[in-house]
Amino acid sequence: MKIVLLGSGNVATHLGRAFKMAGQTVSQVWSRNLLHAAELADTLAAEPVTDLFDLEPDADLYIISVKDEGIADLASRLKLNDKLVVHTSGTTGISALEGVSSKFGVFYPLQTFSKVKSVEFRQIPIAVEGNTPEVCALIRSIADRLSENVIELDSEQRRTLHISAVFACNFTNHLFALAKELLEEQKLDFDLLRPLIAETAEKIQMNDPASVQTGPAVRGDVSTMSAHLELLRNKPELKLIYEKLSQSIVNLHQRSVG
Repeated sequence: MKIVLLGSGNVATHLGRAFKMAGQTVSQVWSRNLLHAAELADTLAAEPVTDLFDLEPDADLYIISVKDEGIADLASRLKLNDKLVVHTSGTTGISALEGVSSKFGVFYPLQTFSKVKSVEFRQIPIAVEGNTPEVCALIRSIADRLSENVIELDSEQRRTLHISAVFACNFTNHLFALAKELLEEQKLDFDLLRPLIAETAEKIQMNDPASVQTGPAVRGDVSTMSAHLELLRNKPELKLIYEKLSQSIVNLHQRSVG
């Protein structure tokens, strides 16, 4: 299978690597920035291009992997006839690709990607969608080459999956960063928290997260929470986050126990 990547960021980089490892050919990498296109293309033995008119017309799969706000604009400048084209967004609807080709859909790998860190693609859930059942089946067959966990979701389901991922990944990572700042103020090392973070992540692999919630909020430990809020008296933003999250923990606990 011959693939053209439109994009050179984190997702495009990992998809390109995964397809190459699966024995597929990435023939071109397009980016507005030639340096970025060349950097990824070199690792894939592909041709870097910056002009859409230079895209090969006979690839089997065209993957649009750019920022969400750029998908519709890029798609509007493509005419791929009956070639298969997909985007990789968690939130953008499949309709963004209407008019590009008679075969279009979504290929959304659910993972946090960084160019500097490799991932095990066989374990990554890939949500697929096609404009027809036949196209969806085709996209699924391609995804099966990369992952053991391929699911068919419509655009609304995929949006819900994506926002859930933001809560589970992006927001928690931001909380790690805030915790690191607090520690550094007292010349403490973030490494102190790593065993705690690892244990928390390990517990939820086999348990309902709500059932293993710990901490002062779920215990109703008002005195500890008051002491924490006093420590944050000069940090109104962190104090608000602490209050909102603590109340959310209380509310979820109350719902779960009926």
